[in-house]
Amino acid sequence: MKRRDFLKKSILVIAGASVPLSALQMVDPKKVLAENLDIHWAFLIDTFKCVGCGFCVKACKTENNIPFEANVTRTWVERYVYTKDDRRYIDSPKGALYGYTDPRIDMGMGEYKEIDPDNVGKAFFVPKLCNHCITPPCTQVCPVGATYKADNGVVLVDRSWCIGCGYCIMACPYGARFFHPTLHVADKCTFCYHRITKGMDTACVNACPFGARKMCNIRDIDDPITKIIMNQRVGVLKDEFGTKPQAFYIGLAQEVR
Repeated sequence: MKRRDFLKKSILVIAGASVPLSALQMVDPKKVLAENLDIHWAFLIDTFKCVGCGFCVKACKTENNIPFEANVTRTWVERYVYTKDDRRYIDSPKGALYGYTDPRIDMGMGEYKEIDPDNVGKAFFVPKLCNHCITPPCTQVCPVGATYKADNGVVLVDRSWCIGCGYCIMACPYGARFFHPTLHVADKCTFCYHRITKGMDTACVNACPFGARKMCNIRDIDDPITKIIMNQRVGVLKDEFGTKPQAFYIGLAQEVR
């Protein structure tokens, strides 16, 4: 059967996946060490250091051939603004490709919101990317196995197998997947797999001038980044989904979802 005929000839296609019992447990970074792996890549983001400059987004798009004009990106930065009168605003124009030079909030559809600086109670930036989950829902719903997890924990997409059904995009609770604008297949952050397997930093880590992004082999207990993840108070996004994300955050506000 040809891959592109797969969906036509299937009697039933599973559009969702049940959450396994193992996914009901809370995320504990130390449990990764129980896996029989020499290398397991993890990501650490320090929200206190992120200034929303957008250098990481530019570097990612350049490195991974994502058109600048396309309104999709493998990594992005969100701005959160909370006012003293208890209003909350979130924006990420073009994924923060050009940083945040406009104090106005981008409400979408060409509409902008002016906020009185004296009324701002709290404002911060949160970088986001694929979380490379231990139990990724995207791999469970792919009908042809095009999205899969490598032995070192990185979740990848085989473009030659992807049929563009979009199930993995819908299954990702983090909104980290998208259709590549020119290749028309599912795409996402790969931790710059072609770089880390050669001992290099990811493009976004290399581009961040403030050290807000770091990577480590979480199996290496002597790695200083691993020590932070294991021993300090770090958070993950949407831990209630039980996906066990491998993107950890320092200073993650509870309102960030």
